[in-house]
Amino acid sequence: MSLVRAQRYVHSVDLIDVDELRRQGIRCVLLDRDNTLVPRDATCAPPEIADWLTRLRQAGIAVCMVSNNFHTKEVCASAEELNCAVVHHAMKPAPIAVWRAMLLCGVTPEQTLLIGDQLFTDMIAGNLAGVQTVLVRPQSVKDLWYTLLLRKAENILLRGAVYEGE
Repeated sequence: MSLVRAQRYVHSVDLIDVDELRRQGIRCVLLDRDNTLVPRDATCAPPEIADWLTRLRQAGIAVCMVSNNFHTKEVCASAEELNCAVVHHAMKPAPIAVWRAMLLCGVTPEQTLLIGDQLFTDMIAGNLAGVQTVLVRPQSVKDLWYTLLLRKAENILLRGAVYEGE
């Protein structure tokens, strides 16, 4: 598998079937914060995302936010709001934070799924760490200037990708 590819492409986090994850042996879901859980132009996750995370926990699946965002106070506030563990200052695409999150949650790569909105950070980190990966559409068009530049390259690589739920 290419490092810059996801194993699945889904329109939004909340469209991923929790029961199916459980059947696949997933015991932990790692999630990016910005534009995956929380829109870049908002401070809180949409209710459907929060509800989906509740369903994950009810199914016995651990949840951990793995964020590159250096605004620790905002990241920790989101993790508290969403009732999930957090690894901030992740430095993705390096896989170290993914490994740290798995250790924190007591799971192996085979039991772990990483969900994010960026190929060059989230998917590479997940693929290097040996976990399953899902790429979702960004929740907002607002982003950091350098992320917007990377999205242009992502769009070239994503030509022809079919997102479930669209």
